[in-house]
Amino acid sequence: MALLGQASGGFTESSSALRILHVGVRNTVGQLTDDSFTQSNPMFGAHATEAPGLLTNVLGVLSGSIAFARPDAGLNTHGGVGDDAVGGEKGTKVLGVFINNASGNAFENLPGVASNRGPYVSAQGTYANRLYETRDITDAGALTTAYASGVELVASRNGFLTSSDANNNHANDATTVIAIVKIAPDSTSDELVYDQRI
Repeated sequence: MALLGQASGGFTESSSALRILHVGVRNTVGQLTDDSFTQSNPMFGAHATEAPGLLTNVLGVLSGSIAFARPDAGLNTHGGVGDDAVGGEKGTKVLGVFINNASGNAFENLPGVASNRGPYVSAQGTYANRLYETRDITDAGALTTAYASGVELVASRNGFLTSSDANNNHANDATTVIAIVKIAPDSTSDELVYDQRI
């Protein structure tokens, strides 16, 4: 079941995958890592999510992706999950969910590039997100565990939301519950609606 109400374009005309319903904190404390502007999407696995928020042609962290503490890049830095030389993730602890694409969008201002700040939401709130894992990263044929009301969400290896019991998808910090699903995506709405817990 989708959210009640309607909007012109069905909320799909926004350049952000994250739609703020009830905001917690918009956090801009800290600097973005260099790879926040250059990482590919998705970073891991040959089998990409089919969620509508995935922009494979855009480099850098995406709106709706997970913001991680990144001590590898220096004090007071955050970014995407990152990639170390042996195929693991650099991201350590989940901080929140990015509001905008770090590299910005064509024909718009580029505040992330200009300020090296990547705003993310933290400290609770309710959000609708169009960027989440739909497939097992290591298996082209396997869908991830279906989303349902009450399911816990954690970070995937790509830095996207995934269910806590999805196989082979978890990032290093798979123990931090990011959110609890309120409304799962279905044929009437492609958004994953959740109450955030971080």
